[in-house]
Amino acid sequence: MVDPVLSAQEHARISAAIAEAETRTAGEIYVVVAREADPFRLVPVLWSALFAFLLAWVLYVATPLSTAWILTLQAAAFVAAALVLSLEPLRFATAPPAIVGEAVHRAALAQFMAHGVHLTQHRTGVLIYLCLRPRRIELVADEAIHARVEQPVWDAMVTEIAAAARAGQLSEGLVQAIGRVGVLLAQHFPKSAGDANELSDQIVEV
Repeated sequence: MVDPVLSAQEHARISAAIAEAETRTAGEIYVVVAREADPFRLVPVLWSALFAFLLAWVLYVATPLSTAWILTLQAAAFVAAALVLSLEPLRFATAPPAIVGEAVHRAALAQFMAHGVHLTQHRTGVLIYLCLRPRRIELVADEAIHARVEQPVWDAMVTEIAAAARAGQLSEGLVQAIGRVGVLLAQHFPKSAGDANELSDQIVEV
């Protein structure tokens, strides 16, 4: 069994922060902590193919080697580079930022849909998605709250959570962000009689 990212005490504290924030709003807050968004298994293949392609041209222009030798060295270089770059630390370190960003965004949207955050009555669910590898954070807001809160507000929250995580205070950063999201939701969607808690307050680790 994989050890949890957060301790039982941290889970309880963050869940309590969610419950507290939702006492003042009809909105819903959901937190997912993921160990990784994507294994990036194609990244070594892409870099190795590029390296092998360039190597063949260098050998063709700069050496008297025959075509057969160049092709042989090209194939060997591709296999060697792919094996080295497939090592887990290098695989994640060499993933291009654009690919990383897209993978994390897709993973966050998948969790948003999988846990029904998009199915709240007033379409005011907010997902806080934290990915450990690569280190990225996404805040996904459903259409009603997204239409009323500008992107820089969400970006500032992401920056605050990231700073807390770098300082070794991930749970504290999440608690603070949950409080800020709760304030935003309360401003735009205050709690009214009959509002029910539609989503679990428990954190999900995947």
